[in-house]
Amino acid sequence: MIESLLVANRGEIARRIIRTAKRLGIRVIAVHSEADADLPFVAEADEAVLIGPPNPALSYRNTEAILAAAKSTGAQAIHPGYGFLSENAEFARTVEASGLIWVGPDADAITAMGDKINARNLMAAAGVPVAPGTTDPAADLEAAVTAAAEIGYPVMVKAAAGGGGMGMGVAADEATLRTEYDKVRAFAERMFGDGSVLIERYFPRVRHVEVQILGLADGRVVALGERECSVQRRNQKLVEESPSPAVSPELRSRLLAAAVRAGEAVGYRNAGTVECLLDPATGEFFFLEMNTRLQVEHPVTEYVYGIDLVEEQLRVASGLAPTFDPAALTPSGHAIEMRINAEDPKRFLPGPGVIRTWVEPTGEGVRVDSGYTEGNTVTPFYDSLLAKLIVSGATRDEALDRATAAVAAFQIEGPKNNVPFFAELLTNDEFLSGAYDTSIVSRMR
Repeated sequence: MIESLLVANRGEIARRIIRTAKRLGIRVIAVHSEADADLPFVAEADEAVLIGPPNPALSYRNTEAILAAAKSTGAQAIHPGYGFLSENAEFARTVEASGLIWVGPDADAITAMGDKINARNLMAAAGVPVAPGTTDPAADLEAAVTAAAEIGYPVMVKAAAGGGGMGMGVAADEATLRTEYDKVRAFAERMFGDGSVLIERYFPRVRHVEVQILGLADGRVVALGERECSVQRRNQKLVEESPSPAVSPELRSRLLAAAVRAGEAVGYRNAGTVECLLDPATGEFFFLEMNTRLQVEHPVTEYVYGIDLVEEQLRVASGLAPTFDPAALTPSGHAIEMRINAEDPKRFLPGPGVIRTWVEPTGEGVRVDSGYTEGNTVTPFYDSLLAKLIVSGATRDEALDRATAAVAAFQIEGPKNNVPFFAELLTNDEFLSGAYDTSIVSRMR
C-alpha cells in the first residue's frame, strides 16, 4: 500500500480522502491556498503546505507548486480528488514522470475521454449507445446549422472539452442555434482553451443516470451500480440517489454492461463514471460522457455496496486486489445525497460569508461530508459546495424519511445556503414518487 499521499484538492473531498488514508495508516499531506488556511482539511492532514494565493490558477491548478510540495514532503503519491487537476492528462503524465504514483486513470484514458467528440466515437465503436450527433467538431456556424438540420431540433450545443455542466446551450430552432453556437464556442475557448463544438440531439424530458465503474489492478473493469442524478439546476447536480427509481433489473443489466464495455474500450484503471441520458418512456439510454475521476456523489454507491471507494482507488494505484469479490457484488438498501451549497435556495446564486452557526445532523443512516465548520469563511474563489448530506435506509421510503429529518436538523447561519430547497424538494410529490426528470427543478421554480 502507498505509504504517503499528497491530496491535491481542498474542502470536503480533501477531508474525505484524508479520512480514509489515515485509517489505512498512510501519511497525508494537504496543500492549500492562503484563503483556505483555516479550513478543517488543513488541520486534519499530517502535514500541510501553502501553495499560493486564493486564485486557483496560482494554487490548486499550479502544477509546479504542487509537485514541489510533493517533493519537499516526501510524498509517494498524489490524489487529485475531483475538479481542478483531476482530469488533466498532462498533469497525470508529469506526476508519473516525476516518479510519483497517480491515484486515478492513466493519462491516455483521460485524454481519450476528455474530448466529447472523440469519446462519443470511441463508445459507438465499442457498442455503447450514443445519441444522434456530430462525429466531428462543427467547424463553423454553417456546419453547425447543417448538422442540426440533419439531427433534428431541438439540439444541444456542447463544448467538446467541457464538463461539469459547463459549456452547453440548447437550441430549438436555427435562429437560437446561431446565437448559442457563438456563445458556447467563445465560452469554451475562454474556459477550456479549446473552442471545438459538437451538436447533439436534445431530449427535453429525460433522466440523467450514471454508472460507477472501477478498473482493477488486474485489468478487469467492474460496475458498481447506477446513480440517479436528475435533480439539477443549470445542468449541475443537486441530488443523487442509488439505485435509480427509473431503472428496472433488465435495464440495469444493459446499463451496467454498457458501462463495463466503455471502460474496457480505453483500458480503464481506477474509479470512473459513465454518464447516460435515459428515456424512461422507452428504456433507451445514450452515452453522455465519462468522468475520469472520483465523483462528488460517490458516497451513495459506498452505502449501497458497503465499500470505501477511496480505499479501492488507493489499492488499485498500489497494484493491490480490491477488498471485495468482483464476482459477488450485491447491492443493498437505498442512499440519497444532497449537495449543501452556499447559494440562494431560490435563484441558486452564490452567497459567500462567515459561518456563524454550523450544526450537522446525526443519527442512524446519516453521514455528512463537510468542508467547513463554524467560524470558517466561505470565500468567492471556489465552487459553492459546503457539504454533502448523505442518508441511507433499507428502502427508498426509509431513506426519504431520514433525509427529511436530517435536513430539518441541519443548521447553517451566515452564508446563504440551499438547505431550504431540500426541505421543499422532500415534500414534492413528483420527487417523492420517483417519477421525475431533469426538468423537475425548473417546474418547482
